[in-house]
Amino acid sequence: MSTDHQKLANFIWSVADLLRGDYKQSEYGRVILPLTVLRRLDWVLEPTKDAVLARYEQLKAAGVQNMDPVLRKTAGLSFYNTSQLNFRNLLADQDHVATNLRSYIGGFSPGAVDVLDKYGFDVQITRLDEAGLLYQVVSKFVEIDLRPEVVSNHQMGYLFEELVRKFSEISNETAGEHFTPREVIKLMVNLLLAPDEQDLVTPGIVRKIYDPACGTGGMLSEAQDHIEAHNAHATVEVYGQELNGETYAICRSDMMMKGGDPNKIAYGNSFSQDGHEGERFDYMLANPPFGVEWKKVEKFIKDEASRGHAGRFGAGLPRINDGSLLFLQHMISKMKRPEDGGSRLAIVFNGSPLFTGAAGSGESEIRRWILENDLLEGIVALPDQLFYNTGISTYFWILTNRKTPDRRKKVVLLDGRDYWVKMRKSLGDKRKILNDDHIAALTKAYVDALAIADNPSHEQHSKVKVFQTTDFGYQRITVERPLRLRFEITEETLALLAETKPLLRYAESEALLTTAKSLIGTTASTRSEFAMKLAALGKLPAPVEKVVWEAFSITDPEGELQTDRKGNPLPDADLRDNENIPLNEDTHEYLKREVLAHVPDAWIDEPKTKIGYEIPVNRHFYVYQAPRPLAEIDAEIKALEAQIQSLLSEVTE
Repeated sequence: MSTDHQKLANFIWSVADLLRGDYKQSEYGRVILPLTVLRRLDWVLEPTKDAVLARYEQLKAAGVQNMDPVLRKTAGLSFYNTSQLNFRNLLADQDHVATNLRSYIGGFSPGAVDVLDKYGFDVQITRLDEAGLLYQVVSKFVEIDLRPEVVSNHQMGYLFEELVRKFSEISNETAGEHFTPREVIKLMVNLLLAPDEQDLVTPGIVRKIYDPACGTGGMLSEAQDHIEAHNAHATVEVYGQELNGETYAICRSDMMMKGGDPNKIAYGNSFSQDGHEGERFDYMLANPPFGVEWKKVEKFIKDEASRGHAGRFGAGLPRINDGSLLFLQHMISKMKRPEDGGSRLAIVFNGSPLFTGAAGSGESEIRRWILENDLLEGIVALPDQLFYNTGISTYFWILTNRKTPDRRKKVVLLDGRDYWVKMRKSLGDKRKILNDDHIAALTKAYVDALAIADNPSHEQHSKVKVFQTTDFGYQRITVERPLRLRFEITEETLALLAETKPLLRYAESEALLTTAKSLIGTTASTRSEFAMKLAALGKLPAPVEKVVWEAFSITDPEGELQTDRKGNPLPDADLRDNENIPLNEDTHEYLKREVLAHVPDAWIDEPKTKIGYEIPVNRHFYVYQAPRPLAEIDAEIKALEAQIQSLLSEVTE
């Protein structure tokens, strides 16, 4: 952003001083942003305003119902205003500024009115009017020169983004939900686009970019700027969707002021109200909310998931309290087919999507589908405390469906956790920042890592590791051991039997318990022998007979081996264990090496074996640090004890 436009942003920001006392700092944006939008739109519409008004009167006199297409064409823009008022003359009547402002806003075309409605600006008009501030604030904005010949669409975008950034940073409690730190976006865009740098300079290219959780639109703007910086003649179309009304309004305003098509920014839930159904994109990027449940749209999502891969969620459903992997599947569904050029996407996640969920769970199945279809290109571990509303560690996932032949079935992991500097003043939970050197170094390291994937003979980077997709898979086996029992009737086992539900419902339970009580002390080492002794209880219903045997059967490693009707040993649930074995290792070889040497009667219950996938990034970059020598620790403890004694003596003297 140039110095001139920084000054302009500072001037607009200074208008907020008028709000001090009547508004909290975190509320300033609710007034300043929509007024900035209104002032810019007013300047943009000024050259064609008279022509639009004249055409509007003609169409109204002719009884035309759908004037919208004609008036858009007359204005030469995607929006227009049919009010006789403009931003300057609505101040002519100082006592009726609120009425005039509402009338002026009501004259905008539907799309522009929708933006202002989502800002909730009508509430602010009332609030400013009641505080006696409306005339003063609007008067300040009349002085601001935002004519297109003075401030271009591109420069206006920078100006607006600077205002959004400032308001987001002073609103720490909500900033992280809708505003991603600029340096994080820059790195993300670099990693997404760096492998395509040569293609981006192709004359006349057209690229479509999409963000399904676009917030204020920062990621879309940065990606667009990156491409246009490489190729001034490129056509970049940006698409987004946002659920929060206010941030949707900000993003759509930004598109309007840059001269883009605001209709490509959709409002609503990307899962249940896909605003770009059927569209496919060259690049996608997103920072979806972490750990947000999807219960409100559960039925819709499950219905679509039941269609398998005919819908967006065929790979699996994550647990209800975290929809992160739903966003990823949604984005994957909008990838261009490889034969049409394919796509690349980047998304910000916390650690949960890397490893949450055991084999067979929704999360594991989604990871499995992504890796088995060779969509994951790389994961970048970022420093913690980078975001405004959370201090947890975060990760970039980068996916593509157009890997080069040498890169197929390979995944790059990049450890960027040490690339940061401490901020002079924290903003919410954000205490660390990536500077330009960090961004450049991480971008180079990632591009170099892709080269390593292409050619393993390339020099390895200490922060980079390249894996096969199958390296993240494992087989979760169930190891069983045989059930061995002895049989006895005691006071304790009889008490257990008396509390079982089948016996409580049994009409002749009293008689059964009386007979069983007479058998206290009865023991047997084999099932057949004990069955003969239980004959005194008579013929019992199946559910009752079952709990009788369960109560009087005691597990004992020296007891009788229990088998099914075919003579196969029955498993002991209490001795059951699970083991995760690398996908490329033979399970029986593992059992022989790791288990049978200790428990030779164990076996694998084959039907229960499941395939799972997890990506333990931190484990792969773990570096062992030997503990300090005991003598050094002991000396430090003694020194501290002496220091404490010295301090205590000063207090007691």
